[in-house]
Amino acid sequence: MRTVLQRVSEASVTVGERVVGGIGAGFLILLGVEQEDAAADIDWLVGKILPMRVFEDEAGKMNRSLLDIGGEALVVSQFTLHARTRKGTRPSFDRAARPEVAIPLYEQFVAALAEGLGKPVATGEFGAMMQVALVNDGPVTILLDSRVRE
Repeated sequence: MRTVLQRVSEASVTVGERVVGGIGAGFLILLGVEQEDAAADIDWLVGKILPMRVFEDEAGKMNRSLLDIGGEALVVSQFTLHARTRKGTRPSFDRAARPEVAIPLYEQFVAALAEGLGKPVATGEFGAMMQVALVNDGPVTILLDSRVRE
């Protein structure tokens, strides 16, 4: 699984004219599920995201986590995170999981994140054409890949 984790002061997802998810301060998480991903990938990512100290403390240092600030999370499915661009100019998405694999893992990720946060997690709409609006705070943007645990 791959994520683009963005610290935001606010973010929302719109499908058509309808806002399907929105948050205040917290993380916008773009989540890409790969064919070989499993529950262990979810556990690792959630275990990294929740305690990640990228929110400012009273001294302006990045010392507080999402849990520390009582922040929110918005998760948006993003199969294009698994684009391969080695050949040509048209990306290949063959590593991205098919919906029958990706949807259950996406839902498990959202549930695990909500359980760890102790509150509901906002989401986009899996498979829909979405418009994502955000105010990236910092900006702070971090890439996480459960296959490349750096």
